[in-house]
Amino acid sequence: MSIEKMGVVGAGQMGSGIAQVAAAAGLDVVVTDTSDEALERGKAAIDKSLSRLLKKEKITAEDKDATLGRITWSTELSAHKDRDFVVEAIVENEAIKGSVFKQLDEMLAPEAILASNTSSISITRLAAHTSRPERFIGMHFMNPVPLMKLVEVIRGIATDDATYAATKELAEKMGKTTTVSKDYPGFIANRILMPMINEAFYALMEGVGTAEDIDTTMKLGTNQPMGPLTLADFIGLDTCLAIMEVLHDGLGDGKYRPCPLLRQHVDAGWMGRKSGRGVYAYDS
Repeated sequence: MSIEKMGVVGAGQMGSGIAQVAAAAGLDVVVTDTSDEALERGKAAIDKSLSRLLKKEKITAEDKDATLGRITWSTELSAHKDRDFVVEAIVENEAIKGSVFKQLDEMLAPEAILASNTSSISITRLAAHTSRPERFIGMHFMNPVPLMKLVEVIRGIATDDATYAATKELAEKMGKTTTVSKDYPGFIANRILMPMINEAFYALMEGVGTAEDIDTTMKLGTNQPMGPLTLADFIGLDTCLAIMEVLHDGLGDGKYRPCPLLRQHVDAGWMGRKSGRGVYAYDS
């Protein structure tokens, strides 16, 4: 199955990034969100990203214009009704995602594929909100999408081979490398990454080191591009907490218990870069 018309639900950081790489690969893309303000933020994010690539001479002005010209924006979920493939990139809440997939399932052609960009929620459970579990799959992009090469592909218990093959082909068309994960909590990336971030919060809470010392130790000592606390602020502390809760609930092991300090930051509204304050403070 060749994908030509792609839909993206959600115009946030992940959704706009997915839309950008899909349109740059020549796909006809529809992006939806619940408000015009969210769509405008998504448009601005893509324009800024493409302008940065243009300045670095990675693309031409014609490339930028062509990419922007392939994206249509709408506040109506029904704008996806003619899509071959729709990926959801909204809040990490199973009930909300399930409601969206139920609506999409009812309007899309029977052969269309549904995908979720979830970073930890069961693909099998999300697929159960639809009548097409065999054509449902996890397509977990890394952040920031235009720069990160990986797409983690997660097959639900019913996902068929044709859906997997079409998804892999689509990801490669967008210039990505794919890995395959079984449908276990956190999949591969977050099963390993989030406990490291959580442990960094425990180290901070227990006074083992300052935030700066913890990050510098991990950055220089293990050759990571940024320390775990800086990365947590970049991802969003609310997202980190949500993933840790999925790991803890799904695997039932105390080693996945979210750090109380991480939970306290989220309770305070200190979500990271997006809120202006997380482990670190950020100016506008």
